[in-house]
Amino acid sequence: MSVNTLLMSTSARLRDRRGTLERRATASKAVRTSLVSLAGLVGGPVTNQAGEEVGRVVDVVARLYGPDPYPPVTGLILRIGRRRTFLAADAISKVHAGHVRLRTARVDLRDFVRRPGEVLLARDVLDHQLVDVDGVQVTRAADLYLAPLVDRVLLVGVDVSLPTLLRRLGPRRWQARPTPERVLDWQAVAPFAEQATDGPPEVRLRASRTALRRLRPADLADILEDLGRSERQQLLGWLEPEQAADALEEMEPAELENLLREAAPDHAARLVDEMEPDEATDALRDLTPEERENLLRRMPTGEAAELRRLLTHREGTAGGAMTTLLVTAHGDETVAQVRARLAEQAEHRTEIDAVAVVDDHDRLLCDIALFDLAVAEDTSPVADLLVWLAQFGPPVTVHADTPLAEAADQLVAARASSLLVVDDGDRPIGRILADDLLDAMLPERGRLHFRRFLQ
Repeated sequence: MSVNTLLMSTSARLRDRRGTLERRATASKAVRTSLVSLAGLVGGPVTNQAGEEVGRVVDVVARLYGPDPYPPVTGLILRIGRRRTFLAADAISKVHAGHVRLRTARVDLRDFVRRPGEVLLARDVLDHQLVDVDGVQVTRAADLYLAPLVDRVLLVGVDVSLPTLLRRLGPRRWQARPTPERVLDWQAVAPFAEQATDGPPEVRLRASRTALRRLRPADLADILEDLGRSERQQLLGWLEPEQAADALEEMEPAELENLLREAAPDHAARLVDEMEPDEATDALRDLTPEERENLLRRMPTGEAAELRRLLTHREGTAGGAMTTLLVTAHGDETVAQVRARLAEQAEHRTEIDAVAVVDDHDRLLCDIALFDLAVAEDTSPVADLLVWLAQFGPPVTVHADTPLAEAADQLVAARASSLLVVDDGDRPIGRILADDLLDAMLPERGRLHFRRFLQ
């Protein structure tokens, strides 16, 4: 991808994000001027219609995990003397900065019983880790902002700035003062708090799954690396195994090693099984022999056998960095038939950049780049492509025990994006990709995530 194309793509993403934010509640001037700080509200007085104080705010209850884009406040936890009690939201007349006024002089106070999807905002969300889906980063809630509407109060935003933390340490009159210029819209946030609700998982996870599904694997990898142990295991549970595996392939080796050790063995084995063979092999190499075997025993027999075979190749060799995912073809097949076989491997598109053509004894004849297949006629026999490609010489190959430095030299000389790995009988057994070669030879540089580069 050229620099201009990359910058244009990035600009388009930023415009899309800005358009999305402008449609959100916190972009409304009326909402922003009426925001109420949760940190400033906790500890504040609750007065009845006559202006008499009936208690103090201990916490605010909201239905965080439900169908509403902005969680509605369902009640307050009050401290009246030494007693803590629940006040339903329909008794609230007005929520001010640091103060709540009730509709009537008489209130119906009851014991608090948490309903599905409800959370205590101060206890369960404030100061907890969150994922900013728009900014693609892990952050921490320094304050939460409520917006009083005509008939209810909504949670609309979260403040993640350091000055807000300092504000909360200051005098009471500072604590109740919101700073809306630093607010993240709630729709851009996916919270993490396992203790936040006793409701069913499908209620708890619905909103966050929708938001996180939009993220790229590299972005998810960054988030997983930044989260704490319990939070990232929860995030992994939210993702489909295929999406989680894609993210794991983008993680730093040390972080991935820790993640696999933290996960339940059955879950870790399933994640490794979903990874591409070369990436899975790298992940398993970093574990102890006992940990590695524990995961392999929990995988399907065929996949485990393949990974064990890959693990027999030494690190620093072509065999130690190759993937065994190959698409092969024969000369009597048509281009259309080969394309159909490629379409069946769409989920592995990042691991396939060419098709190996073999004879009836599986010996390598040619390596056809996907571009050459793309521009060929559907009805053309693969044999015709072999004749045309013969003018460029035989395909460049390496053996499994070829040192990576030598493989890199051959890759550069061939000006290719991958090299086939063959056995002593010239039969393809794997492919080493350029990016995997770089990762193996330059482990100290880490993985280059474009988002982090921008930050």
